[in-house]
Amino acid sequence: MKKFNIFDIEGMDFPLVKRRTRVMYGENGAINGEYFCQGYVVIQPGGSIPLHDHETIETYTILKGTGKVVIGDETEPVRPGDSVYIDRFLTHGLFNEGEEEMHLMFVYAPKMVAEHWAQEKAGELH
Repeated sequence: MKKFNIFDIEGMDFPLVKRRTRVMYGENGAINGEYFCQGYVVIQPGGSIPLHDHETIETYTILKGTGKVVIGDETEPVRPGDSVYIDRFLTHGLFNEGEEEMHLMFVYAPKMVAEHWAQEKAGELH
């Protein structure tokens, strides 16, 4: 059995955008998933997953908190229970506009290490 607790994963901090990402399954995850990547994200108030795009399809499922999601030229509010599907190569981002942490799960396929993470660490995206 392959099993772990999400909160035992140290994760990656992105201080410029006030976010911590824990990759559960995928190339750089606790378990190397075969076809997809899944992770757990906490965005502090005022923080974000900045606008970016990539070749993978992706979903965001909001577990806690409120804010807005931008996909292409559309912007929608999000709240707990909302799940959004993001097609390949569409610019997208998620912004915590609430007063509490936003918690979400993401899934994307095919699996790969998201290049926007390195761009964020380098201060290129914020």
